[in-house]
Amino acid sequence: MKSRMPETTLKNTFGHGEFRPGQREVIEILLAGRPALAVFPTGGGKSLCFQLPALMLDGLTLVISPLIALMKDQVESLQKVGVSAARLDSTLSAQEARDIYDSMASGSLKILYVAPERVANEGFLAKLRRTKIDLLAIDEAHCISEWGHNFRPDYLKLAGLANSLGISRVLCLTATATPKVSADIRTSFDIDPADHVQTGYRRENLIFHVTPCRAEDRAGLLIDRFKSRPKGAAVVYVTLQRTAEEVAGKLAAAGFNARAYHAGMRDEDRTEVQDNFMTDRIDVVVATIAFGMGIDKADIRAVYHFNLPKSLENYIQESGRAGRDGKESHCEIFACADDRIVLENFVFGDTPSESALRSLVEHLLMQGEDFSISRYDLSGTKDIRPLVVATALTYLELEGVLIPGGPFYGAFQVNFLQSEEKILAGYSPDRQAFLQRLFAAGKKGRKWTTIDVAAVSEAIGEPEERIRKAIQYLEEMGDMEAKPSRLRHAYQLAPDGNRSVTELTAKLVELFRNREQGEVERIETVIEICESGECLTRQFVEYFGETMNEDCGTCGNCLAAASERTPLPCSLNTELTDEQVSLMQSLHGEGHGALRQPRQLARFLCGITSPAASRERLTWKDDRFGALDSVPFQVVLAQAETFLA
Repeated sequence: MKSRMPETTLKNTFGHGEFRPGQREVIEILLAGRPALAVFPTGGGKSLCFQLPALMLDGLTLVISPLIALMKDQVESLQKVGVSAARLDSTLSAQEARDIYDSMASGSLKILYVAPERVANEGFLAKLRRTKIDLLAIDEAHCISEWGHNFRPDYLKLAGLANSLGISRVLCLTATATPKVSADIRTSFDIDPADHVQTGYRRENLIFHVTPCRAEDRAGLLIDRFKSRPKGAAVVYVTLQRTAEEVAGKLAAAGFNARAYHAGMRDEDRTEVQDNFMTDRIDVVVATIAFGMGIDKADIRAVYHFNLPKSLENYIQESGRAGRDGKESHCEIFACADDRIVLENFVFGDTPSESALRSLVEHLLMQGEDFSISRYDLSGTKDIRPLVVATALTYLELEGVLIPGGPFYGAFQVNFLQSEEKILAGYSPDRQAFLQRLFAAGKKGRKWTTIDVAAVSEAIGEPEERIRKAIQYLEEMGDMEAKPSRLRHAYQLAPDGNRSVTELTAKLVELFRNREQGEVERIETVIEICESGECLTRQFVEYFGETMNEDCGTCGNCLAAASERTPLPCSLNTELTDEQVSLMQSLHGEGHGALRQPRQLARFLCGITSPAASRERLTWKDDRFGALDSVPFQVVLAQAETFLA
C-alpha cells in the first residue's frame, strides 16, 4: 500500500480541500484492510470512499454497479483527472474490451466498473483470478437484501465472489437502507457494526411538502408552482411513460422549457435530453424513475412527484437529487390515492402464478443431471418476466437444488482480422487441424461467419467448451472480433438436493407472495406519511432508523401546524362496470394463447406487459391494453378467474 496521506490525494487528484462527513472514516477502515458499509444520502459523496483509496492501494479496485449511466459518468470524470479507470459493459467494442483486459493484466488499471451480471461469466472470472484485487466496492448495496426495495438476485452471489477471490477489503455503499437491510448487508460481508458509517438522512436544505389533491388538479398545481417559484432546474417524476409525455406537453404549452424522459424513447433522444438538462439548455425534465441514476447536477432547485413514489426508499433517493450544492431546494408530492391502484397493479402483475412456477420447476428437474437453459426462452415459454426467472433460479441455487456452472454463449458471429494462414501460423499441427475444421464448419456471410457452437461441436466432433475457448483466445490475440449471442446458463442438479416439485413450488410461491406483500406495504407506508399531519422530515429519518429530537420546523406539515390525519382524495371506482366486464369477455372469447390464464388476462387489461403477450404482439398498440388500469388488479383477476375457471 502506498504511504501517501489521504488528504494529499484528495487535494492533488480530486481538487477538494476537505472531506465530507463520513468519508475520512470509511477510507481509514478500508486502508486498515477491513470491510465497511457506507450509508450516505444521495449526493453525499459515496464514490470518493472507494475512488480515493483505490489510488493508495497497489492492486485493482473492482466496482460493482447496476447503472451503465453512472459507470460512464464516473469513468469519464476519473479519466479527466488522470486516473486509470474503465468500465466493461455491453456498449463496448471487442477491441475496447481487449484493451481493458490488457491493462488489467499489466497492472496499470486502477479502477474497473462492471455490472453484477458480469462477475458470473467464467471467462471474466478467470481474468479476475489472475489480477491483484485490493478492493471490491459494491454500489446500490441494498440490492443484496431480500428486505431491500430493489432486490436483485445477482447481488446475492457477491459475498461468495469476494470469498472465492480472497478479497477481504469490501466496501458496500447505499443511500437507502433501513436497519433491517443494513443488518443483512453487514452479515453478508462480515462487517463489524463499528465499521458501519451512516451520516444521517436529514438534509436541512431540502424543504418537503405533501399536497393532497385530485388527479385532475395536479397539472394545474404543477404549473402554478413553476410560475410562482424562482426559475431553476427541476425534475418531475411520474409513474407511466405516457404521463411523462402528457405532463411535459402541458408544461411546454404553458411556456416552460420542459422535455419528457422515459425508457420508451430512443437511446439518442434520452441522451439528448440528459445532456441538454446538464448544460442548462432544458430547465425541466418530466421523467419516470429511469432518470437521475448517476446524474450529478448540483443545482436542481426542485423535485416534484406528480405521482406517488412506489416506496419511501425511492422517494428519498429521487428527492435527494435536489440541492446537492447545499442551497435551499423544494421537494413536493402531489398526493392522490388514485395512484395506489397503478402502483399495486404493477406489484401484483409481476408475481408469477403458481402454475407458472410449477411448470418452471418441473422443466428444470426434467433436464437431467447436467444441463443448460436460456433464461430468455424460459421467460417466454413460462410467461415469467426475465428478472423473476433469474430470482427463482437464484433461490433454487440457495436452496441447494441447483449448482450453477456459469453463463456461456450458444453462438458467435466472428470477423477474421487476419488471414487464415497468419492465424494458424505458430500452432502445432493438431491445433491447426482443429482450427481449420472449426472455421470450415461456420456459416460464412459477406463479413461475418456464424458459429453455432452446438452444431459445430457435433459436426467436427469436438467439445463445445473447446470451441468457445478457441474463439475467446483468438479474440484476445486480436485475430478476430466476435459477437456472442444466445446466452445460456449451465447448471447441475445437486446430488442431495430436494427433487419434490410440490415442495419447491410451494417455497417459490411463498417467496414471491412475501415479496409482493413487502412491496404493497411500502406503498402503504408512503400513503400513511402523505396522509399524516406530522413532521415529514422526522418521519423520513425515523423510517431509516434515526431519531430527531424535535420537528424540522420547515416542512409543509410543520409550517401548517397540523397534526390530524387526512385521507388522500380518491376518485376511482374500484368495481368493474358492465361495459368493462363485457370487454373482458370479448377479449377472452378471441382465444389468445398468451391470455389463457386468469393472471395473463388481468395483466394485459391492467397495462402490464408479459413475455408471452409481447411475443404474440399483444402490446400497447392494442387499444385494449391497459383499458382497466384504473381498476385494482385483484378485482380484475377475480373476474378473469370466473371466465377461465
